[in-house]
Amino acid sequence: MSLDFGPASALSCRECGARYPLGPSFACPECFGPLEAAYSFGAVSRAGIEAGPANIWRYRSLLPVPADVAEKPNMNPGWTPLVKAGNLGRALGIKSLYVKDDSGNPTHSFKDRVVAIAVEAARNFGFHTLSCSSTGNLAGAVTAAAARAGLDACVFIPAGLEQAKIAMARVFGGRLIGIEGSYDEVNRFCSELIGDPLGDKWGFVNVNLRPYYAEGSKTLAYEIAEQLGWRLPEQIIIPVASGSQLTKIDKGFKELVALGLVEDRPYKIYGAQALGCSPVSGAYKAGHDVVQPVKPDTIAKSLAIGNPADGPYVLDIARRTGGAVEDVTDTEIVAAIRLLASTEGIFAETAGGVTVGVLKKLVETGQLDPEAETVVLNTGDGLKTLDAIADGARPTAVIRPSLDAFRATV
Repeated sequence: MSLDFGPASALSCRECGARYPLGPSFACPECFGPLEAAYSFGAVSRAGIEAGPANIWRYRSLLPVPADVAEKPNMNPGWTPLVKAGNLGRALGIKSLYVKDDSGNPTHSFKDRVVAIAVEAARNFGFHTLSCSSTGNLAGAVTAAAARAGLDACVFIPAGLEQAKIAMARVFGGRLIGIEGSYDEVNRFCSELIGDPLGDKWGFVNVNLRPYYAEGSKTLAYEIAEQLGWRLPEQIIIPVASGSQLTKIDKGFKELVALGLVEDRPYKIYGAQALGCSPVSGAYKAGHDVVQPVKPDTIAKSLAIGNPADGPYVLDIARRTGGAVEDVTDTEIVAAIRLLASTEGIFAETAGGVTVGVLKKLVETGQLDPEAETVVLNTGDGLKTLDAIADGARPTAVIRPSLDAFRATV
């Protein structure tokens, strides 16, 4: 089998540094540490990137994908808006604030980015079925991408997810299997299925394809830097579920610096969790290096991973960059969703409520510099989590169709 992963040259263990040939592997045989893509980058220029398509494939020379990736059937996500959030900034007392709004991706969440990379890996390895364990958004992204790519799909979710996310995952076809239990139990089941004949030739995007899949989150870092005029933000707030998105954004920033595409300057990375599933925040506040698993209980179901694989790396990055990991209550999440919507016209799902809520808390507690240029991530569309604001799903008033009735109301 001839493999083409573009500039990716090997898999490297994040713990011991051992290197292995590119393949559908996710754990180091030596120390069981996680594997990630390692690269031999060629010449990369701003002009070359800017001449590319208005999606993540403008960064194909920095990703584990073939050079002709844009010509293949794919969802082509990315190049979502970086919104100058002056109204929200004034409400929170932040001088220069931006919202990276990823709700405009094809299935309305950032998961389209990571799945797009996983599809190319699945093609490379000759897999016929695309699969995943999911808290919701990923299931829809996988079934949609499989439909476009002509692959079968079978995805697994906790049975109690939001109905909007279940409906989206089903409409694209394939099989959607609900598992009685939490996301962590779903993920363990998928790991078992990989070793069974039933899972032969299946690409589990966030398990055996994880070293490739996770690289898609780097494109958020690339886009933010390019959209800021090729500079790094001074502060960024990122939601934490598994923690992979945060670690890969940091990796993307470092790659841009190493390649000379942006100036090397300090930046702070903040992780955001819901209090009802805050194992990384808890470890950060306690000064621990080990993340103690928890049982999730929060409306932010897309972040409800009680045993986050990249949790220790999130702690390392937050401490190294001078950031923090903070959490907010479900009540604060709903208030933040409404604040973002009413100030910037952006309707975020609960994960966006977490990041904006944490941003507000960081300012109030003095953990974030309100004078520094700041980016906050919204990773999904609020239409997926309507239950969170169900008490607002009614008119302000109901009146007779007359001016007198309206005057009496106002």
